[in-house]
This record gives sequence, structure tokens and C-alpha cells, in this order.
Amino acid sequence: MSTRRGLLTSESVSAGHPDKICDRISDAILDAFLARDSRARVACETFVADQRVIVAGEFRTADPAHFAAVRDQAEAIVRQALREIGYGDAAHDIDPDRCTVEVCFNRQSPNIAAGTDHDDGAIGAGDQGMMFGYASDETETLMPLPIWLAHQLIRRVTEARVSGRLPFLRPDAKSQVTVRYQEDGRAVVDTVVLSTQHAAGLDLAQLREAILEDVILPVIGEELRSPTLRTLINPAGAFEIGGPKGDTGLTGRKIIVDTYGGACPHGGGAFSGKDATKVDRSGAYVARWLAKHVVAAGIAPRCTVQLAYAIGVAEPVSVAVDLHRHPGVDPEAVAQALTAIFDLTPAGIIRELELDRPIFGATAAFGHFGRDEPGFSWERTPRIAALRAALG
Repeated sequence: MSTRRGLLTSESVSAGHPDKICDRISDAILDAFLARDSRARVACETFVADQRVIVAGEFRTADPAHFAAVRDQAEAIVRQALREIGYGDAAHDIDPDRCTVEVCFNRQSPNIAAGTDHDDGAIGAGDQGMMFGYASDETETLMPLPIWLAHQLIRRVTEARVSGRLPFLRPDAKSQVTVRYQEDGRAVVDTVVLSTQHAAGLDLAQLREAILEDVILPVIGEELRSPTLRTLINPAGAFEIGGPKGDTGLTGRKIIVDTYGGACPHGGGAFSGKDATKVDRSGAYVARWLAKHVVAAGIAPRCTVQLAYAIGVAEPVSVAVDLHRHPGVDPEAVAQALTAIFDLTPAGIIRELELDRPIFGATAAFGHFGRDEPGFSWERTPRIAALRAALG
């Protein structure tokens, strides 16, 4: 059982949120490059506002024809992503067929290329920075309960819209869950906030009743509900205008939604649109892999791993483990064991987690961690026995 005490609030947003639209497009561009060249270098950013989408970035491929092919395909990738999210109404969100799409592709700096791809085949880190990974035994997925519940609410409201069960829902939505960790070790939900875009003219009382009965109560089971549970559904009122029509969006602005909902520190780097030589992404993935092994092995109920890298250098400059005052285990010994068992160079991370495949589009909604799905290799724990043996 987690040793956390007090309140913790986490949020999630749907694939139709303006920032998540941008993450989805940037990762779709990344996947398009990796489908042609597994060693492609990609740093893609997307901006959306009203009926305009701008896709820009720096890229490198072994064959210049691959660069040109994805650049020429980029507009179609943008429009297809918007359709798959569920948009199609210029009056209330964005029209995939008529919106303006601007593509501004540049080639990666040769200085960065020389620093990351070494003559001996090694790969240096694409930038300096620190990354955090986290795991907690408070859920079966070893994720913090607030962010896990927030994601489940967004999954359910999305499924209710896509299936047609609640046909008045639209793609833009946000959830927020406040959990109270009690002295007796139990965790209960104090407050749920859920705001969702909906069809024009819908009666708010109808919307609130439907969301409570079809989305919130099935996710927040009776055993999790505080006796004073509050549910705030569209607390600001009507939410008819959503997506880029209601707010601008930018790649990488939902980094806490993408990770652990504020349950642990964050290094500051975003994930989407970056190939795995960018340790902002691959370092965060492998840090989660390490932390999850520690908790899954029963070494501690909570674990935070921090990694740090220097640009152009393959090995991390530091590996630190925090077991949150769990008695009887030396965090430094755990860090040494992890360093011995796992290859933490960019090339090793890419190889062991198979991060040179076009798998990243699926990560752009519902978080990057805690998902037992194809492609999420950093959620597997194949080295539990090796870690236990290393620690005696």
C-alpha cells in the first residue's frame, strides 16, 4: 500500500483537447518518418488555432527522398488525424477538410547530428536534461490512483461518444480527480470534475445526469467514493465550442497529463514529436521501466528514478533512486543494481524498448504510462528476477 498521505489531484484531457491534437499530429509525423527510416531524427512541433494548423520541425533521414516524401504527405496526415479524433464542424471546432494546413520542415543541424551519431556506432544523447520515472503499488498498473482514474474517465467519455451511446458528446473533454490518502492506508475520491464539449442547444441538466450515470459512477466505484464525494460536471456551463475554435493548442503542453499527474517531479521535457535519441522521451520511458521493476519486484511500494544526460554523451551522468523512506533497503544499492542490469545509453534504450518503430501515435492520448497495450514496451517487467538476485 502506498505511504502517501493527504490530498493529491490529477487531470487528464481527451484526444480532442487542442494541445492533444498537436501531440497527435506531431507523433503521426514521427511515425511516418520511422515507417520509412528507423534511424530518422525527428523534432516536430504543431500549433493549432481556429481553422489553422502549422506543422514545423527539424528532420534528418538517411535517404533525402524519405524527407521529401513525409513533407509532401504531412498535410494529408494532419487532416486524417483530425478526422480520426472526431472533428468536422468549423462553427464549433475545426473542419478537417477545409482548415488551412501549413508545413514548415527544416533539416537537422549538422552540429547536432555530429554530436549524437558517433563514428563507432554509439548514439549520444540528443540534448542535456533530467528525466523522472515513477511507480506505486496503489493500482494494478503501478500508477498513482488520481491520474489513473482521470485517464479512465476520459477513456469512458470518449467511448460513450464514439460508440454513439451518448451521441450529443463532442471530442474536447477534460477530467480532474482529487484523491484523499487516509491515515488507515485507504484512498478515497473526494472530488471529480469533468467538462465535455457537447452538441449545441443541449440541456445541461440532461448532460450532467448522463455523464454522472454513464461515465463517473462506473469509473469511481462505491469502494472508492468518499461519503462526501463531489461531482462537478461542466461547472462553467455550456461547452459547445471546443478544440482549436475554443482555444489554441501546442505540442508538449500536457506533460503532467502525459506522466504521473503530479505524483512525482518532472524534468520539464515534453515527449511528442521526438524520436528516441531525444532523451526527454526515451529517458523518461526507461526511467518508468526501472521504477516499475523496483515496485513489481516488491523492493518498495513506491519508487522514483531520476536520470540525467549531457548532450552528445551516451552514458547518463547520474542515476538516482528514491524509495520514499521505505525501511531496510538502500536506494544507492538499488541504483547500482539497475545500472548494472539495464543499458541506459540512448542506443541501448532504443534497442531494448524497440523505440525505432512507428508506435508513437497511440501515446498521444490517455497518458504514456500504465498501459498494457502493444507498443508500450516500457510497461513490461522481464527483469524482476535479475533485480532481486542483484540485491541479494
